[in-house]
Amino acid sequence: MSAIITEKFRQHNATQFFESFSEASKSTYYLFVGKATAYTSGTTGGSDSSPPTPSDSPTDTEFYAWDSMLAAKNVTSSDITYAIPRRAWSNGTTYDMYDDNISSSNTTTSGASNLYDSTFYFMTSDYRVYKVLDNNGGTAYSGAEPTSTSTSPFELGGYVLKYMYQITTSEAAKYLTSDFIPVSDDSTVSAAAVDGKIESIKVTAGTGYTNGTYYAAVYGDGTSAGTSSGAIIRITVSGNAIQSFGLTAGTDTTIHAGGAGYTFGTVNLGSGFTFSDSDLTSASNMGGSGGAIEVVISPKNGHGNSSIVELGGHYVMSATTLTQAENDDITTSNDFRQVGLVVDPTNYGTSTVATASTRRQTFVVKASSVSGTFEVDEKITQATTGAVGKVVEYDSTLSLLYFQQERFGDFGTNSTTGDHSVFEGANLITGATSSATLTPSTDSETITLANNNTLATTSGYANPELQPDSGNIVYLENRKPIQRDSDQTEDIKLIIEF
Repeated sequence: MSAIITEKFRQHNATQFFESFSEASKSTYYLFVGKATAYTSGTTGGSDSSPPTPSDSPTDTEFYAWDSMLAAKNVTSSDITYAIPRRAWSNGTTYDMYDDNISSSNTTTSGASNLYDSTFYFMTSDYRVYKVLDNNGGTAYSGAEPTSTSTSPFELGGYVLKYMYQITTSEAAKYLTSDFIPVSDDSTVSAAAVDGKIESIKVTAGTGYTNGTYYAAVYGDGTSAGTSSGAIIRITVSGNAIQSFGLTAGTDTTIHAGGAGYTFGTVNLGSGFTFSDSDLTSASNMGGSGGAIEVVISPKNGHGNSSIVELGGHYVMSATTLTQAENDDITTSNDFRQVGLVVDPTNYGTSTVATASTRRQTFVVKASSVSGTFEVDEKITQATTGAVGKVVEYDSTLSLLYFQQERFGDFGTNSTTGDHSVFEGANLITGATSSATLTPSTDSETITLANNNTLATTSGYANPELQPDSGNIVYLENRKPIQRDSDQTEDIKLIIEF
């Protein structure tokens, strides 16, 4: 059985996801960072120089990710946008053109068999985005950089272009990447769009035609199709050949009237179907042979009605900024190798969906006494309980040890038995590399942290702020190590394709 997932389905899913950030019964999304320890062949696979590809399995996307999660930050509706692949304008570049009938048997100039994989639009240096309605028979753009914001198609560089929208300076700063650009709808352009209007055609020149100007109706299902009240093509014949499509009357074959309501259309160049006047009252036989005019049907609701839909906006981008320690929840003393998106996680030990701006996801122990200085990423053990963990951060000023327990031997489990034990009580904790020791406090207290956030401990310990394995992780990405610093900001952009 042959089947496809259509662009409309992909767009629908992107829209549902986008709307879930702001609708009445909205979901709560958190960007999370994790994996302070290195990738190794004996644990996660891969290496820091060649991170492993996450598998879509419960182990990877649920358990491992939660084990190594460091912190999370709420993603709001103001942090997301629809996005499309970046196609930059450059003079001398050959772009594809919009065509309603691209397939494996009718590829674009670049050879793409799918419209949305092709280069039928581009962005200029001032962030204006244009759709290519005609690429001059697949030749290179030759001319000035376009700047027009006209709602009507215009000719430049040998191309026929349609202005779609402009990315604002703030949008560019937040969302622009080397591979993707934000996409939105321009209300002025949308209002000018006409459903089923013919705005481009493809011309086969043919031979032996009588030079002159001719008019032909576009037949099909448009309003008043086949009459002078419907779409009409103005045909220019020069050198006994039909001239290519453009916007210059007398030089190009142009669209005299675009009509409306067409989902298919045909142009008959035979005797009795071409005229010397646009009213189609004076028949004029062109003669000749081999020529043809193929109508390019505009997208539903017309060119410019929705840039998101017309340019293939089935991508949603989130852009989240991690500013230094973020309420003391995101460590600046270690690196991270994993980012992801989790939906509707709950607060630790509850079934209440989290709403706080940031959440710390490490365990913490408060020391009553310490000898030495713990090192990040070193193994720690508690001989009395058999607990094993890895140091994420050690705050020597406040005597706080932040740690994790991943489900690997010597990371969070006993390397011999595979047993997992929790750190508890006032039992001595020892660093394997530093030889530092810590005796946990038995007090329950509220500690003021460096940036005036507070940390509440119970008998010397604090749990993560999100319930592990709660909610649903819908996006997971492994990266090379990203080192954080106390005066550093990270802009993390996730591109989700539907």
